[in-house]
Amino acid sequence: MSTANPEDTQYLAPPARRGTVRSAVESLQDALDRPLTAYYLLLGASGLLLLLGLIMVMSASSVYSYEQNDGDSYAVVLRQLMWVSIGLPCAWIASRMPQRAVRAVAPLAYVVSLLLLVATVFVGVRINGNQNWLAVGPVQIQPAEIAKLAMVLWAAHVYANKQRRLDGGLHHFVMPVVPGILLLTLPVLAGHDLGTALVFFAILVGLLWVVGAPARLFGFALIGVSVAAFALAGTSPERVTRLMNFTDPMNDFHQSGWQPAHGLFALATGGWFGEGIGASRQKWGQLPEAHTDFIFAVLGEELGLVGTLLVIGLFLTLAYAALRVARQTQDVFVRYVTFGVVVWILGQMVINIGMVLALLPVIGIPLPLVSYGGSALVPTLVGLGLVIGFARREPEAARALAQRRRRSTGLAAPGRRR
Repeated sequence: MSTANPEDTQYLAPPARRGTVRSAVESLQDALDRPLTAYYLLLGASGLLLLLGLIMVMSASSVYSYEQNDGDSYAVVLRQLMWVSIGLPCAWIASRMPQRAVRAVAPLAYVVSLLLLVATVFVGVRINGNQNWLAVGPVQIQPAEIAKLAMVLWAAHVYANKQRRLDGGLHHFVMPVVPGILLLTLPVLAGHDLGTALVFFAILVGLLWVVGAPARLFGFALIGVSVAAFALAGTSPERVTRLMNFTDPMNDFHQSGWQPAHGLFALATGGWFGEGIGASRQKWGQLPEAHTDFIFAVLGEELGLVGTLLVIGLFLTLAYAALRVARQTQDVFVRYVTFGVVVWILGQMVINIGMVLALLPVIGIPLPLVSYGGSALVPTLVGLGLVIGFARREPEAARALAQRRRRSTGLAAPGRRR
């Protein structure tokens, strides 16, 4: 009876492990290649971010809500639930809207957004130094958030109509989209909302890139926006201080560095797994805007590095699924809208997290789907609803859904006959 050589066993083990890894990779690739993968990834990532956002708004706003609402710790999260109950049906309707209806609404959405932004300049409400809110009865809305969705739809509609002429010269890329988005940006800048203006610029650059604009156009745009941004920042002593101190918040800890410094304290306290839901200490008056612009800091304190990476991973999953829809579709309008929504949501995520990590100045940008605020939440849900609708109407995905419905009906029918 022969005995196996231990060295032979050690030699055979690595190929077996490699085979297991190869099988796992192939299984993952097979799952990603399925027609409905993008659709389910968009639904799942959006739903998880929305649920996580509600949990964090409830936790981060509890102290603020108790102080501002006569001892009611849940007033803020209940308002957020109200906005979710409005946004989800709107997203469902958007996902079912025929493309011709979406394109018909796009020019009207642009005009309405422009009128609301102009009205904000004259009769808007000033909060935290920015006049970017508009009182509509008992509710205050932020028209710039609506304008983000409107500009994506309008620009995609215009470029889709001009698709065959985009090779005819630079002016076809510029007119009328670039002046139109600049026109939307002027009222925002008049209200001193530099952060939202930068998001508008990111959306414009993303749309120009996806339609194939020449590289020199990006160079001119980047130089122009950089000069304008620094010039506008220079008109506000508060912004100048923020720009000078954002890389080292401890340099002016008790003044301009207070908010970013306490955001870093919250993240550092969280460690790997966090202090637990509701256990944040920074939300007890130390961290301004804990449930809005700096909710990521509270999330890091309570859920730790694992929680923050989960949120970033969910946003990247959204981006992957949406870009897959944009890449596979043959419809240019669908491609442009999908890419515009990705740039909008992912750009805001990068700016917000960079702001909390003190990698960017504090410019008042909420974290999409997670921060408190109906003005930002509802348009974001509608934009995602449109992309989800595009994903489910892709030919292969539509066939897969139809086959699934037929199989479900076929299995149910014998049971009814019995």
